[in-house]
Amino acid sequence: MTSGQPSQREEILVIGAGELGGNVVAALSQRADAPAVTVLLRPSDSPRHVRLRDEFTARGVGIAEADVATTTVAELSAILGQFHTVVSCIGFAAGPGTQRKITEAALAAQIPRYFPWQFGVDYDVIGRGSPHDLFDEQLDVRDMLRAQNTTEWVIVSTGMFTSFLFESDFGVVDLAANTVNALGSWDTEVTVTTPEDIGVLTAEIIQTSPRIANQVVYVAGDTITYRELADIVERTTGAQVIRNEWTVAQLLHDLDRNPGDGLRKYRAVFAQGKGVAWPKTGTFNAIRGIPTTTTEQWARKHLSARH
Repeated sequence: MTSGQPSQREEILVIGAGELGGNVVAALSQRADAPAVTVLLRPSDSPRHVRLRDEFTARGVGIAEADVATTTVAELSAILGQFHTVVSCIGFAAGPGTQRKITEAALAAQIPRYFPWQFGVDYDVIGRGSPHDLFDEQLDVRDMLRAQNTTEWVIVSTGMFTSFLFESDFGVVDLAANTVNALGSWDTEVTVTTPEDIGVLTAEIIQTSPRIANQVVYVAGDTITYRELADIVERTTGAQVIRNEWTVAQLLHDLDRNPGDGLRKYRAVFAQGKGVAWPKTGTFNAIRGIPTTTTEQWARKHLSARH
């Protein structure tokens, strides 16, 4: 196993410093057993990047720079090969092919341990040919990892970000219209986790001994039905909401008329209810007794301020 190579420093590289990457870096660097952490940033002199570099440096986090979109697999592999563990926090926004590219680079570098960007749904259960075309690429990544035995891998399944349920563009909770729209049916379930909790849980999974390897680890802040979500919105805002049920057939028809719309792809996948929810009781955090933020706790913190 390459993890036994004495020349390899036990350092962690986190690719990306967005909402997810920033929380993973924060959770790792704040631990009592904090490992050496470096973050891979896109080269930029924008005010945000200058601030990020200053904040990371002040916290003892190393900085590496490369644009994943334009860097070749060989160039990226040379960077990843300097680290023991690589955690990719670059998502679909980076464009098609990115997940395969990063995985190819990680495997070419023969890094001891790799956490691909799969912080979301259970792609194995959803299967190929789902309403979201990029989901097939996630299955390609899993096939690549399972076809080799040099690099250990861990996939962390988190469900969607809790906040995404309440994004007006996603269309499930429309606070302005005082409406909750159920995807599929009122009994369809969805698993959600906050980025802050994902950061803490990912750091715990990375540092757990004996080491977790070559498996999918499920975490959850909450698993609820859309009926429960509507009830939560009513309790939190103190106002009765209008309830609409968006059926799978309706959402697939809507997607057919707007085939390039990413949000419509997500709605159709989540409406089908397959691979998008799992019982919280069996998750890594529940078994370990690690508290996570429920949907109602999130709503009381963020929605109450609006009313």
